[in-house]
This record gives sequence, structure tokens and C-alpha cells, in this order.
Amino acid sequence: MPEQLANLVGVGLEWIVAVFGGLVVAFWVGMVVWTWRDIRARSADLFAALLAIVLVALFNVVGILLYLLLRPKHTLAEQYDRALEEEALLREIEQAKNCQKCGRPVEIAWQYCPFCETELRHPCSQCGHLLEPEWKRCPHCGAYPRQAGKQTAAASAVVAPPASVAAPVTVAPASFAPPASTYESAESVPLDDGQPALSTR
Repeated sequence: MPEQLANLVGVGLEWIVAVFGGLVVAFWVGMVVWTWRDIRARSADLFAALLAIVLVALFNVVGILLYLLLRPKHTLAEQYDRALEEEALLREIEQAKNCQKCGRPVEIAWQYCPFCETELRHPCSQCGHLLEPEWKRCPHCGAYPRQAGKQTAAASAVVAPPASVAAPVTVAPASFAPPASTYESAESVPLDDGQPALSTR
């Protein structure tokens, strides 16, 4: 009886040791895999990735602690996002313009300089958007900013004549009847006394 109990206890201990050993091995493999993924997300250097794997594989928990202390602070995605933000900030700084006359900083949406009253941009004659002085064509409507006003003025001058010029008036020539001759015979007109009037030639 005691021998059977001892055998059962021995078998139980073997199972406990096997399970615990399996968990330790699984935990060790999991730390190695996690370290590989983490270092590849933080660095493109293959030598650094292999060094981190060896450190964790040899020293286990101590190795993972050392890796957490020595690994790069930011991932490659975070570094890329920060680079994009810095590039966008640099572009904004480069695009910030100064007034050509007084040299003070002005904004993109301004048409006139508030300090020296210099015209910074002129509106498009077709759509009204503000255009840079060096632009040859409006990017919004495609009109030529400097020629559109001239063409419109020329077209209006051709279509509508000026009001100061009066239209010619055609006057028909008047026909004048020649005066009646005093020597023509006149009809006899009855007089008040009832006698016929004499005709003169």
C-alpha cells in the first residue's frame, strides 16, 4: 500500500514537473518571438535584432529586462510619422512669405499688406480667387488673369457702341411746289352783289 501511494505521488510529481517545464519553455519561446517582433518594429538593423534575440534566449527574464532598457524608444512607424510632421512644419515655414516692400511676414489669404498697403495678390477677373503676381493662369477657373480683363473690355467696346455717338438720321428731301403764276386764269368767284367776277389773263 505505501509503495503504491509513493508511486502515485511520483507520477503526480512527474506530471507537475512536465507541465511546469512546458510552461517555462513556452514562456521562453514567447519572449524570444516577442523580442524579435518588437526589435523589427523598432529597428531595421538585422544585427541589432539578432543580438536582442541572443540576449533574451540566453538570460531569459534577465535578458528581457536588459532588452527593455536598451531597445529604441520609438518604433519605425512613430519615427516615420514624426518625420512627416517635421517635413510639413518645414514646408509651412518655407511657404510663409514676407512682404516684398516692407519685409514683414504676411499670410497667404491676405490681398494687401496691412503695414505698407502693398497689393500682395490680385483677384481673378472670372472667379475672384486671389492669384499670385507671377501666375500666368488661374488654377481655379483656367482664365488668364491679366488678359481676361482686356479681352472683356475689348468685346464690350465692339458690341456696345458708345452713347456719345448719335446714330445718323436720314432726312428725306422736301419737295417744294413752284409758285402759281399770276398770269394763270382764275376761276370766277361770285361776289356779294351777285355779279360774276372778271377773269384776268
